[in-house]
Amino acid sequence: MSTLERLGLNVLRQLDPETAHGLSIKALKTGLAPLPDPVVHPCLKCQIAGLHFANPVGLAAGYDKNAEVIAPLLNAGFGFIEVGAATPRAQPGNPKPRLFRLTQDQAAINRFGFNNDGMQAIAARLANRPKSGILGLNLGANKDSANRADDFAQVLMHCGAHLDFATVNVSSPNTEKLRDLQGAAALNALLEGVMQANRSLHKPIPIFLKIAPDLTDIEISEIADVARATGLDAIITTNTTLDRHGLTSPDKGEKGGLSGAPLFEKSTQVLAKLASQTDIPLIGVGGISSAEQAYAKIKAGATAVQIYTGMVYHGLSLVQKINQGLISKLKTDGYTSISQAIGRDKTDWL
Repeated sequence: MSTLERLGLNVLRQLDPETAHGLSIKALKTGLAPLPDPVVHPCLKCQIAGLHFANPVGLAAGYDKNAEVIAPLLNAGFGFIEVGAATPRAQPGNPKPRLFRLTQDQAAINRFGFNNDGMQAIAARLANRPKSGILGLNLGANKDSANRADDFAQVLMHCGAHLDFATVNVSSPNTEKLRDLQGAAALNALLEGVMQANRSLHKPIPIFLKIAPDLTDIEISEIADVARATGLDAIITTNTTLDRHGLTSPDKGEKGGLSGAPLFEKSTQVLAKLASQTDIPLIGVGGISSAEQAYAKIKAGATAVQIYTGMVYHGLSLVQKINQGLISKLKTDGYTSISQAIGRDKTDWL
């Protein structure tokens, strides 16, 4: 971590979490935020659904909600980035405060509620994206929508021409009853609609699904079945959790989704269970703040990983540290490619 990045993180930690988040976006937009040098090595290359990643470390949705800083993020060393979530109409989200920093637990709780500028404004920014780099959009539904399933298809049709992939997000805990769409019948109908919309695009794109960590084994099996039946290209495992077990920070009782270190084991268990039931590529998310944890996700069954909350505590240079560490770990294990490590330890998590 550079001295400038360390100073910047110290300043941000003194601010209200949502203010700090907004300030970090402004710093990237104005070029004031230091960007880590990308880590390039052939052993890090991987692919999902025909998308070729320079490395397996991606940025999770939720950081750049409105696609405001695509170019600097694509230049920060990520193998791919995901912006959003975007909904058909702009919406303010839930009342503030709605983001809480749990420093003692290296975690965060948010109840944003899909606050975003809406698909038209976001599509205009996506249209000006750099040509290089892999960019995805997290698709969401409006809180007051009469047909939430249709919302996902609307956003895809409006924004799809500018994307490399899109993610159906039915796993945020902050939009009432949204997680109900993870049930087999509802999810199948929703994904059929999204796939139909995707086929209507001039150039269809890979479709991913983001699921919750708070699922039973039966629900995980049903999702695997629906994913196969609908032709999903990947599953992002997982979103935030409602579980509060073991937390010690003062704000541990706040409502919303918990992310960060406490989510690591729960999300990795769901990942390994899915990996044991499907050959669909998986993207591991939840509690990653080191190369060791990223590698554990990969060995549990992930083809690639995403980070977000870890950067709150370790800065944007975390992506560089993880990739450097992965190179070392692959060498130690005698692997010449990250793909050789996928799923090697999945039974340890079952």
